[in-house]
Amino acid sequence: MKTINKLLIAGLFCFSMLTAVAQPPCHEGPAPDVVEGATKPAEPRMEQPHEGCMMHGMVPPVEFQSVKICLAPQTGAFLAIDSVECSVHLIGMTENGLDTLASYKTDNTYKRHDLKNIIRPVSVSVLGKYYVVLASAVNDTAYVALMDENLKPVARRTFSSPMYAMHIEHGSMIVVGRNPYGYDINIIPLHGGPEAFANGEILTHHYRVAKQAEKIKMSDPVGIGLTAVAVAVVFLALVCISLIISGSGKLMAGMDDKKKKGDKKKGGAAIAAAASAADKEGEIYAAIATAIHLYNNELHDEENTILTIQKVEREWTPWNAKFYNMNHYFINRK
Repeated sequence: MKTINKLLIAGLFCFSMLTAVAQPPCHEGPAPDVVEGATKPAEPRMEQPHEGCMMHGMVPPVEFQSVKICLAPQTGAFLAIDSVECSVHLIGMTENGLDTLASYKTDNTYKRHDLKNIIRPVSVSVLGKYYVVLASAVNDTAYVALMDENLKPVARRTFSSPMYAMHIEHGSMIVVGRNPYGYDINIIPLHGGPEAFANGEILTHHYRVAKQAEKIKMSDPVGIGLTAVAVAVVFLALVCISLIISGSGKLMAGMDDKKKKGDKKKGGAAIAAAASAADKEGEIYAAIATAIHLYNNELHDEENTILTIQKVEREWTPWNAKFYNMNHYFINRK
């Protein structure tokens, strides 16, 4: 047992050392997610700090968030998303209070069972006199549309990957989303009105996120560290299994010994009880036999048991002649 404990401690120490060696090294500069040859996303333009900024030289970051409702300052109406009905509603003031002025349905949901392919509204915004709606499916389809005051599509751009947020600044629209390998950042020009929006060239940046296997390959090209970790894990697993098996064997043996001792105690008590019961039964049988013997002796008187045997000779008669008992075959033969 002491040898096993020493082996276990040595294995744990080796495993900790190998795990520390196999960790990816810290690099100064680009993050390890960047794969060689991948295109980096476009960095946002640095603006001059506005008045009222907390610290001089600090520019507030551009946060990409999906906006569910926004206010159009020119009309005073709200543009709101209804994800259940896959529609966008323009809500404004009427004589009866707030009411829906116009609606736009991003996709048809009647009798649809392919929920991942339904294009649902994701984010809304306002661009001058136009309303902007971003809609996307879960799988691989998305589009952004410019709409007039009646929520009628004026221009539309389609993407081949799902999108989840957009931002408008400096005459361009930035739409971000995901692809199977990482992220997509699309920049759409807005100079030139709806025609430029619909037909202008989209600048797309694909950012590929490195997988865990690629990170390990970068930190351990030959694979020595991974091999050592695998061997250490297998060794520790075997040691743990051996300890579990030996411990379970000892536990079962102890339980069997306790069970045997208990059975012996119970057996001794049972034998003593059976012996006492047998003694009582023997006395009962003896009493019964004595009573039967006495009863039989009282029924009969004493008699002599002398047997007299007399030989009686019988005379010959045809009735006891054996000749008449023979078969006719023997008679004819004579």
